[in-house]
Amino acid sequence: MTVYPIKTKKDHQAAMQRLEAIFDSRPGTAEGDELEVLSILIEKYENEQFPIGLPDPIEAIRFRMEQLGYNQADLAKIVGLKSRVSEILNRKRKLSLEMIRQLHDALNIPTDVLIQSY
Repeated sequence: MTVYPIKTKKDHQAAMQRLEAIFDSRPGTAEGDELEVLSILIEKYENEQFPIGLPDPIEAIRFRMEQLGYNQADLAKIVGLKSRVSEILNRKRKLSLEMIRQLHDALNIPTDVLIQSY
């Protein structure tokens, strides 16, 4: 097993080809160990080269509402008045710290997402 750091696109392509070749290796074997190490290196490289940013807070709220089958009245029960919900969803009102806490608790949206500016 010879594994090297992945520093370039060419290194990444070679690592992906090797990963595909040993993908079905059994754990505890030399190839299984190589597969595990190679997977970690590929993940590290991809996270550095292709970072995925956090979603927009309002879009995250809309998405979660859709998942839960919530409407604006349901959201109003969480953050207060229905008019306030409309202002938030239309980006006319910023989320307060208390609203962020309430949305995090009720909708299970990470606070990292909710505290971003929009």
